[in-house]
Amino acid sequence: MKRTGRILPEAVKSVFQKPATVTYPAERGEVFDQVRGRLVFEADKCIGCKICMRDCPAKAIEIEKIADKQFKAILRMDRCIYCGQCAESCPKSALDCSSEFELAGLTHEDMKVDIGPAKKVSVEKGTDV
Repeated sequence: MKRTGRILPEAVKSVFQKPATVTYPAERGEVFDQVRGRLVFEADKCIGCKICMRDCPAKAIEIEKIADKQFKAILRMDRCIYCGQCAESCPKSALDCSSEFELAGLTHEDMKVDIGPAKKVSVEKGTDV
């Protein structure tokens, strides 16, 4: 009974206090400036040095050559630990961390992001030009 006597005042006090947690989907919290979320790749800046691949501790990024001086990045968001090392080590700042942090997926293939140079799409036919 000694423990119940000690807990009872705390329990009564907590009934009248504001909750310490928030209802996340209904109330969005503040996203800070220094949050490291989804990687953003700018293909026009990439020179294909692959330093980001070598520095990534999780082996979550691959750089592939498409054409002469054109490269694409394959980002495996399920492997990424969001450390930002690839963005820090890129000499041309082709990689950057965005503040987008809601990155859930159902399969490994959903978490594989293939980013390459922007394609032009023909409006009339809806095909790549």
